[in-house]
Amino acid sequence: MRITSQLICQAADQLKGFVGLNRKTGHYIVRFSEDSFGMDVADDGIIATSEFVWAAGPGEAMTLKRERVQLLLDQNIDDRINITEPLRVYMTRREMPEISALRSLAQS
Repeated sequence: MRITSQLICQAADQLKGFVGLNRKTGHYIVRFSEDSFGMDVADDGIIATSEFVWAAGPGEAMTLKRERVQLLLDQNIDDRINITEPLRVYMTRREMPEISALRSLAQS
C-alpha cells in the first residue's frame, strides 16, 4: 500500500482520546474521557488528540507536527489512541517535510 499525504492526514484525523497539559508536571497526558483528567489539567486545556497533532501553519494552513505525534507515541498506547500505519510512516520519514494542509469540517 502506498502511503500518501492524504492517508496520513486521514489517520491523524482518526486519532482517539484527549490530551491535556498537567500543570504540576508540565507533561502532556492522554485520557479517553474529558472527565478523567482531574484538577491537574485545566478544563480549557483539554483537546481532542486529532486536533492536538495539528498546529497553525503558514496562512490558513495547519501543520501536522511530528513532535506532537511523538508525544502520543511515547504514551505506548498506540491501539487505544488509534495510531495507524500511515502515521508511523510519517514519523519514520524525517527527510519528508511536515505536512501542511487546509482543513475544514466535513459535512456528514
